[in-house]
Amino acid sequence: MSLTCDCLDAKYQELDQILNQYNGQKEALITVLHKAQELFGYLPQDVQIKAADALSVPLSEVYGVITFYALFSTKPKGKYKIAACKGTACYVRGSERVLERIQKELGVKAGDTTPDAKFSLEVVRCLGACGLGPVMMVNDDVHARLKPDKIPGVLSRYQ
Repeated sequence: MSLTCDCLDAKYQELDQILNQYNGQKEALITVLHKAQELFGYLPQDVQIKAADALSVPLSEVYGVITFYALFSTKPKGKYKIAACKGTACYVRGSERVLERIQKELGVKAGDTTPDAKFSLEVVRCLGACGLGPVMMVNDDVHARLKPDKIPGVLSRYQ
């Protein structure tokens, strides 16, 4: 068996331990989903099914929670998670053009991950740095006062 399979098997074993800890506790759904996402990086369908079964909740409820909360994702995320702000302050300062440039440079739309799994791009409504807009974050790094022509340089730091 390959290292990748062993690693994945270990993740499923850890998931089983988490699910056993909360077995039948419907009220623990968000906690379980959060722990599962920390483990896998996202919530694939088989993980959703296992959580629904263990907590005795309908799969539709699990999916509803996942799609309601922005914290959760059903798609794998890249190594570098980009959050591009489109809040009012950033928007009036040109965040739309910045987002277009990010999408062009990465070759993906907001909500997607690059084929090499290096970058994920999300649009957020506010990053709390309104006076510095337009703003984006790459993982925990804040990039402020962005202009479209600055984007290639910012992204190159993560290549």
